[in-house]
Amino acid sequence: MSTFTYTVSPAVFKDHPSYRRGVVVFQDLDNSKPNPELTELLRTSEAALRTRITGNPAEFPQIAAWRDAYRLFGAKPSEHRSSIEALSRRVLKPDNLPDINPLVDIGNLLSLRYILPAGVHPIGPQSTQIALRKTAETDRFLPDAGGNVESIAPGEIVLAAGSRVLTRRWTWRQAGDTRTLSETRCVFFDVDGLPPVSQGDVEAAVADLIELVGLYCGGRCLGHSVLDAQHPTMTVQLS
Repeated sequence: MSTFTYTVSPAVFKDHPSYRRGVVVFQDLDNSKPNPELTELLRTSEAALRTRITGNPAEFPQIAAWRDAYRLFGAKPSEHRSSIEALSRRVLKPDNLPDINPLVDIGNLLSLRYILPAGVHPIGPQSTQIALRKTAETDRFLPDAGGNVESIAPGEIVLAAGSRVLTRRWTWRQAGDTRTLSETRCVFFDVDGLPPVSQGDVEAAVADLIELVGLYCGGRCLGHSVLDAQHPTMTVQLS
């Protein structure tokens, strides 16, 4: 049995005191079977987003909040869009999102349903101590599996396991070696809330997530928490 620990750095809350991140850990999943019902839920979420966002997505409050957050650590939001803005723009073209695998599809439909970033990462031996924090000098990022690693400028918010960066620019891009595959059995999900997304919104998305994963991937939810400035760390026992 090993321990999975997830911490949000005080430096993140110093700049964004009302930020919340839902974290959910699952084990013994089956991510190999596409499901027409899940695809239909994804299409429903796409249609609902097109109804809610009728103007410039950059001006929609839940998306504009991420643009402001990116500017604060020096990223240009027009060049590096948060995952929810990039996903929304794609759906509003309008394009249908592809079926990738159940876990990724669940993350996408949840993002669209609540208009917030939601992502999934596999848990392996080198990714049991996770931190959302500002960059360190030794941090490295692998944009593409089998490619060359990149160094990262100081001040950027990243999700990391040690010096290995899993996601750059908070919610912008996952590393090439952190993809969720059909054989993935153990994962954690992130669900992000910057105001105007509320504590209740994040809690509802987490509850929705647990139900969806149970329905379409089976397995077990080992633990979940909404991390905030008062409760920045969670610990879960992996079997």
